[in-house]
Amino acid sequence: MKVIPLLEQAISQAEFAQLIGVSEARVSQLVSEGVIARGDTAAAWLLGYCERLRDQAAGRAGAEAGGLDLVQERAALAREQRIGQAIKNQVARREFAAVGLLADVLARAASAVVDRFDQLEGTLRKAVPDLPDEAKVAVLQVIANARNEWIRGTARLVSDEVDGMLAEDNEGADEGDARDVEGYCA
Repeated sequence: MKVIPLLEQAISQAEFAQLIGVSEARVSQLVSEGVIARGDTAAAWLLGYCERLRDQAAGRAGAEAGGLDLVQERAALAREQRIGQAIKNQVARREFAAVGLLADVLARAASAVVDRFDQLEGTLRKAVPDLPDEAKVAVLQVIANARNEWIRGTARLVSDEVDGMLAEDNEGADEGDARDVEGYCA
């Protein structure tokens, strides 16, 4: 291919800016991004610039260095929409609930059980007034130990489940698992 002789010469940023219809600042930015190199010919600059434009048009390069890639951004948006819809469907089928809601329900249930345990001593006094104090203490100690173990066990289960979910999210971040969305549990 025969190139116009003037394109075989070095060109200034101002001349190249005028040739392609952009500002000198944009040409300077192209140099700093490595799209064109100082001292190259006008033909080399034109080829580098056109290659950059083709890559942008094909979705292989962002509009600016570190810019958004349209194809990837659309794919990410579609993924987020799919995950959001999956969560809405699971919530509608009552398979999913907000973590905060589950924590509130669990706290209320625990509170109700603790309240009943706290009433046990009075109930024992009324139901079995002749029960020796040692027996009452033994029963209350077993109940207190069971209550404390239940609370520890519940906290441990929640912690283990959350840790497991986080590990799954880190391992399967590209798989589109519906548990990727923070604040919900299956």
